[in-house]
Amino acid sequence: MIGRITGRLAEKNPPQILVDVNGVGYELEVPMSTFYGLPATGQAVSLSTHLAVREDGHFLYGFATEDERAAFRQLLKVAGIGARTALAVLSGLSVADLAQAIALQESGRLVKIPGIGKKTAERLLLELRDKLAKALPAVAGSVATSLPGGDRADIINALLALGYNEKEALGAAKTLPEGIGVSDGIRQALKGLSKA
Repeated sequence: MIGRITGRLAEKNPPQILVDVNGVGYELEVPMSTFYGLPATGQAVSLSTHLAVREDGHFLYGFATEDERAAFRQLLKVAGIGARTALAVLSGLSVADLAQAIALQESGRLVKIPGIGKKTAERLLLELRDKLAKALPAVAGSVATSLPGGDRADIINALLALGYNEKEALGAAKTLPEGIGVSDGIRQALKGLSKA
């Protein structure tokens, strides 16, 4: 397995690049998030890689970070998601944004990516819900800290227990004023949700 490529960037033709490693040119496909961070042609470059061996050939994919590669590998495990679609997802969303969209179950962010329809987005949300957090503990930790804590967490948990989904509960909690108590927060959130 080829895990890392370090050499001179010989060509850039999005989404494909050519890295010269001591006279041997390796063709890699990269997500646009990696492509935009590449140095100028002729400069040194080092990328984490994923090698896919299929009947029709060997394909090498390059990533600027280990988190991108881990997310790519998790995306490939989802039924019906191939390498092209996984690259499209990582080109359309950063790893942190993808983790947040999955944590908040926001299919709307995924369907904005070319090639991702409503059913595919829902499948991604369902299958990656727990897996992405395990594969990317650092990213999942930063997403978790951006979610509300304390009284807001209690309000959200109460709304979830009442049958609202995570997106509805988080949306309702965002509309509440700072420092509101749990019981008042639940009451106001329920009023807001009943109007929606």
